[in-house]
Amino acid sequence: MRLTLPRTGRLLAAAGLVSLLAACNSAGRTTQYSALEGYVPDPALKTATKSNLSGRVRHACTVTQAKLQKVEEATLAAPCGCYAERTLSSLDKDEIASYRSTGYFNDSARAKALNALDSCKLPRPV
Repeated sequence: MRLTLPRTGRLLAAAGLVSLLAACNSAGRTTQYSALEGYVPDPALKTATKSNLSGRVRHACTVTQAKLQKVEEATLAAPCGCYAERTLSSLDKDEIASYRSTGYFNDSARAKALNALDSCKLPRPV
């Protein structure tokens, strides 16, 4: 089954995917996001509702985990919903503000996102 999204939806999904990949891919690194040079966060993040942020994180999780686990995206709806809910509910206002301005999780938010992956029984990206 193939999802068809309007252009805005594809852009939002791409931004969410980049944020999840950046959050998980750079875990444990001390260098500052050198892989993201030239990345421009989606301006819609600044005014997105918490529900919209949750949808972005959930979609990015679904796409990333489907590739990682080599399964259909539809099979990851519940675990990625768990991940998005736990991650966003654990972030404080400064971490959410950082995510809104940069498009990816800062170090403290990244640690919480990795804990959410563990608690929702999702493998961590390497």
